[in-house]
Amino acid sequence: MHKQIAIRFLCFFFLLSGGLLTQAQPPWLPRDPSPAAHVSQTVGISTIQISYSRPAVKGRAIWGVLVPYGWDKQGSAIGLESPWRAGANENTVLHLSDPATIEGNAVPAGDYGLFFIVNADNTGEVILSKDYKSWGSFFYNPKNDQMRAKITLRDLPASTERLTYSFDVLDHNMAELELNWEKKQFPVKIAFAVDEIVMANTRELMNGQTGFLWQNVDAAANYTLTNKVDLDQGLKWADRAIGAQLAPSMGPYVTKAGILDLQGNHAEAEKILNDAMAKAAEGDLNNYGYGLLNNKQFDKAINAFKINTQRHPQSANTWDSLGEGYALSGDKQNAIASFKKSLSLNPPANVKANSEKYMKQLGAM
Repeated sequence: MHKQIAIRFLCFFFLLSGGLLTQAQPPWLPRDPSPAAHVSQTVGISTIQISYSRPAVKGRAIWGVLVPYGWDKQGSAIGLESPWRAGANENTVLHLSDPATIEGNAVPAGDYGLFFIVNADNTGEVILSKDYKSWGSFFYNPKNDQMRAKITLRDLPASTERLTYSFDVLDHNMAELELNWEKKQFPVKIAFAVDEIVMANTRELMNGQTGFLWQNVDAAANYTLTNKVDLDQGLKWADRAIGAQLAPSMGPYVTKAGILDLQGNHAEAEKILNDAMAKAAEGDLNNYGYGLLNNKQFDKAINAFKINTQRHPQSANTWDSLGEGYALSGDKQNAIASFKKSLSLNPPANVKANSEKYMKQLGAM
């Protein structure tokens, strides 16, 4: 046994001292056979990054030949079975900016060596090792494993010549890391507690310079509304944003009303919105109307635009916006009348262009 280990060390030493000199460049020079690469993906405000090298197929048989099926019984420098290094040259390194859940396993933030096991029936394993600085799998030791999880490989319809990592499946909390090489794909689901991470970070920011601007505080409150998390905290931030304004703006009032509505305080929410609309400047009320329009709340949007035309009857823009509200709600007659009114008020070029565009679409021009 000791003799076998000694032989492996001699072979490994030869690769590093002699064999590699004719086949690979040191890390500060280009590596043409298996160039280094990095790919990253943001999930919420958390980052996943993969640093790896990209070998090519070059007409070789990959699975079960270049990359052995199961555990490699010959490729270790310390006499242990080893997994595939999921790339070439040094360890493939997975970086997590925040704690994550990988294939159901809790993994702390940090850097990890990424390894895979592949079997002939497309079953496999993903392995994260706390030893991420070693060279490939030569010194892999299971004692350093952070986690192992079973995965199922996918067959690809077309061959990927150079080994590539990508993130093609994404949602609010998760990204699927995919290794693609030859005609196989290794999928690994990486999830974060996005709302918890965002809220913890936001609480810190609100206690610093970022929290001096009411717009930032309102954005924090709006995050709780949009994602339906910690609404009580969101309400406090909305009140803080309202109190920090030098001139009234509808934004924080709309946020506060939305939170109250989610909490079941519908009457109070409606009162806050009505009071805010009564104080709103022309542009502010117009933006509020477009927000409603984007959410397909056509009746409420049209009401906001109507109020604006009543307060600012000589503004071509208010009539143009009202026309959009009617047009998108399907009320062709009132839309045409509103656009005609806008065009009669000598509108600026951008407003004129928008009114004329809609008039043509409605067959009135």
